[in-house]
Amino acid sequence: MGQVIEGDYTQDGSVDLKGRPVLRSKTGKWRACFFILGYEMFERLAIVGVQANLVLYLTRELHEGTVRASNSVTNWIGTMWLTPLLGAYIADSYLGRYWTSVIASSIILLGMILLTLAVSLQSLRPPSCSNQKLLKEENCPKASFFQVGMFYLSLYIIAIGNGGTRSNISTMGADQFDVFESKEKTQKLSFFNWWMSSILVGVLFSSTFLVYIQDNVGWSLGYGIPTVGLGFSVLILLFGTKFYRLKLPMGSPLTKMGMVLVASIRKWRVDLPNDPKDLYELSLEDYGNNNVKIIRLDHTPSLRFLDKAAVKTGSTSPWMLSTVTQVEETKQMIKMIPILIVSFIPNTIVAQLLTLFIKQGTTLDRNLGPHFQIPPACLIVLVTISFLVSLVAYDRLFVPIVRRYTKNPRGITMLQRMGIGFAIHVIVMVVATLTERKRLGVARSKGALGKTDIVPLSIFVLLPQFALMGVGDTFMEPSQMEFYYDQAPESMKSLGSSLFCLSKGVGFFLSSFLLSIVSEITKKNESSGGWVLDNLNVSRMDYYYAFLAVLAFLNFILFVFFAKLFVYNSDHHHHHQVNT
Repeated sequence: MGQVIEGDYTQDGSVDLKGRPVLRSKTGKWRACFFILGYEMFERLAIVGVQANLVLYLTRELHEGTVRASNSVTNWIGTMWLTPLLGAYIADSYLGRYWTSVIASSIILLGMILLTLAVSLQSLRPPSCSNQKLLKEENCPKASFFQVGMFYLSLYIIAIGNGGTRSNISTMGADQFDVFESKEKTQKLSFFNWWMSSILVGVLFSSTFLVYIQDNVGWSLGYGIPTVGLGFSVLILLFGTKFYRLKLPMGSPLTKMGMVLVASIRKWRVDLPNDPKDLYELSLEDYGNNNVKIIRLDHTPSLRFLDKAAVKTGSTSPWMLSTVTQVEETKQMIKMIPILIVSFIPNTIVAQLLTLFIKQGTTLDRNLGPHFQIPPACLIVLVTISFLVSLVAYDRLFVPIVRRYTKNPRGITMLQRMGIGFAIHVIVMVVATLTERKRLGVARSKGALGKTDIVPLSIFVLLPQFALMGVGDTFMEPSQMEFYYDQAPESMKSLGSSLFCLSKGVGFFLSSFLLSIVSEITKKNESSGGWVLDNLNVSRMDYYYAFLAVLAFLNFILFVFFAKLFVYNSDHHHHHQVNT
């Protein structure tokens, strides 16, 4: 560690890039947050600029069918959400959050450059299909294996890089606030709301301007602009380096949890002592470590089987003996698993936003005046606007009013907020079912049954389901991020944040699985040919939406059950703070 300078240091062990303890500063943390939020805004602009219109690129340029294109999108986005588990492991074990984020952001930039080249260079992009909107798909020349491979290679390079930033940038932002200072701890409560706001500013630009460019000017410029924006975001991240409070890598929490689980299993026949004080634990002095304030956790009666890991048997191997604190940290992570599981279905509902909802828009009347057509993916802006408006109303109106009665600084608990979001997503699918039924009714009555026929119904009929999705996300997204971060022990914050990513990733992969299964089963059993076909005008997507609505409702009931059983850490833990 570098030379220690006299002064008032942060108490959570923060260091600068040179490994020196960080002096407490009134403005330093806000400057750091400014650069971190600025980076995230431009990174989201780039990635959403790709994913918002991706399903249309796959169907129009690569000529993939509805189900295959939708699954390609959800599989890619699912991968984008799962790779943060690897990013968190690398940061916690080896590089730390800062260097992992810097390297990963450079990988994303490489992927974006390759993607732009893949849609720009004649040798890499798919052959053009003259008058594609009027010709049948089989009359269009197919892209070569190499061209398709380059496109998907670029996408998955972006996904790999995203894993390093997604799990670490938000946590690095939260790290700027010292949890041992009551004022800073309070200031951090609104951080995730502002975090989502910065993301949505990028999303707002992507789902309007960029989507229009891609639809009406070309994919080269449509992908080139976000590539330049991403390069700018990497510079923003680097410019803020001198202001960041950083945490040194302390080893992977997955390894620590694995040690507890292995030790518990290996000692499953060992009896637990009557007095928990007889379990193995380090003294307060043993926890001392270079100006770092450490939290030692008291024993709790939950998940008693794991306590066997802390039973003294003579062996001091870390795979045979764990401290009570290690056991309690593992308990805190494991007890979030039921909440994690019931968050998969709501994220499957979100996946429809970037696939089937947009495909619906391509079948409707998109004219806005005689010379302008609304790009289908522009409907995502309704989600963004709805989210931003309801987020500000929630933070500035709802929370202050409710706080007076609940005495909770958050207004309502994290799980209550999450549950409201889950319930709204059920309503979204009910509304989507009714809207799709109306669209199909108009298509039949007007004879618009061809694959490229436009149903004489305004695209704005989809406005309610998109707007409601934004309101639901106001409750669901920030609360999920905050819940997994807040309820994770101090030494496992990155892993806690990556659970949010895991929830999203599994939800998107589950969307691919359900769509494939339902499509195959209904093709065999439906005389019309199935619920989800390439020709949406003769599909029964209303049945599929109704199926998702029922699934989301049953999942919500299960969530309420698990939420009632969940005990927050602050309600039952007494932390020993060790300052050395």
